[in-house]
Amino acid sequence: MRVLVVTAVAAEADSVVSGLTGSTPHPDLPGHEPRTLPGGYPIIRRDLPGAAFEVVAAGVGPAAAAAGAATALALGEYGLVVSAGIGGGFQPAAPLGSLVVADAIVAADLGAETPEGFLDVQALGFGHSVHLPPAELAARAAEATGALLAPVLTVSTVTGTAASAAALAARHPMAGAEAMEGFGVAEAAAAHGLPVLEIRAVSNAVGPRDRAAWRIGDALAALSDGFRALGPVLANWGERHDR
Repeated sequence: MRVLVVTAVAAEADSVVSGLTGSTPHPDLPGHEPRTLPGGYPIIRRDLPGAAFEVVAAGVGPAAAAAGAATALALGEYGLVVSAGIGGGFQPAAPLGSLVVADAIVAADLGAETPEGFLDVQALGFGHSVHLPPAELAARAAEATGALLAPVLTVSTVTGTAASAAALAARHPMAGAEAMEGFGVAEAAAAHGLPVLEIRAVSNAVGPRDRAAWRIGDALAALSDGFRALGPVLANWGERHDR
C-alpha cells in the first residue's frame, strides 16, 4: 500500500521522514530520491514492510493543503492519506509535546456568524463540516503513539485570544487540538474515495498568542517519535485493507 502523508512545511515533513525508522531511502533508486511534483511540491519516499510512504509539504492552510494533496493523489494510486504536523492543544487534555490523533476532522470556522451564534456549512445546508477517519485505525494509531484520541479542528485563523479559545471550546467541547490543514487534506482524500487520518504534535496551547511559550522543537521531536510508532501500524492496516 502507498500512504500519502501531507504536511504544511518542510520541517514537519522532515520530522515525519526521520520517524520512519527501518525505512529504506535508497537514494540511488528511481522514485526514492527527493523529487518535486507539478506545482513545486517537494515529496520524499520511504518504505516500510507492507507500505510505501510518500511525504509532501503542501503549504499552510486548508486551501494549500487540499491543492497539494489533490496534486499528489492525481499522480499516483494510494490507499490512505494522512494529515500530519504540529498544532495547538486544548488544555489540559493535550499538553505541550503530546500527540493528538483525530477521531473527527472538523472544519471549525467555515460557516457564518449569525445573531444566534456560529453556523457551520452543514447547518447552512452547503455540504459537510466533518470527516471521520476509520475508527479502528484511529484507535490503533492513538494507542501505538500514546496520543489523545479526540477531534482535531481545522481553522483558517489560529486562535490567539482567551475569548476566541473559549468560544471554540464551547462549540467543540471534546476537541483535542487545532491546526490549519486537516480538513483540506480530508476533502482531497474524500474526492478520491480514500480514507484519511490526522495526527498532530502539540507545540502551543490554544488561547492567547504567546510565542515565548511555544515548544516547536519539542513538538517536531514528538511528531518524529509518533511516526516511529505509527509507521508499522499503518503498514499493518494497509495489508489488511489493501484493495
